[in-house]
Amino acid sequence: MSNLNPIDQITERVDRLLVRHAELQRSNALLQAQVDALTKERDSLKSRLSAARSRVDALLDRLPDNSPAQTAP
Repeated sequence: MSNLNPIDQITERVDRLLVRHAELQRSNALLQAQVDALTKERDSLKSRLSAARSRVDALLDRLPDNSPAQTAP
């Protein structure tokens, strides 16, 4: 590369930078897709957890109260 004139050196460097930029854009797009998928999965799991908690709370409300005040002889 040292035997190239300065314009050719700059051109070669710019070409390499453009290729690297395109690679980084593709990588970023793939990572963004993964983030989007994980966000969707997280939101779904949060919703399922909330529904499960509601069902457990409803079941707990249906259990009889076994406090000492109600167990008079």
